[in-house]
Amino acid sequence: MKQTQSQILHSPTLDTVLMVERTLQDAKGTIKISELKRRLPRKVMHQTLMRILDYLQESGKILITTKGVVWTYTPRDMMEKLKKQGLEL
Repeated sequence: MKQTQSQILHSPTLDTVLMVERTLQDAKGTIKISELKRRLPRKVMHQTLMRILDYLQESGKILITTKGVVWTYTPRDMMEKLKKQGLEL
């Protein structure tokens, strides 16, 4: 049985997803995908990186804009702290 290239999908490992997440968090702002690739501690295939970025965007952790990728996720404990410091209207 012969499989075509489009049928073979590679899923990124949890370690790779976490590596990309840490790199985006450390970026402290918008970062281009090419710059993200350079900052990663080890090489990641372009298709694998795009799949990770799609997952992170769907889960609400990042935004992909025309200027690049930006980390937007705020942990629950940080949100509670921000709420306590905020003004009540």
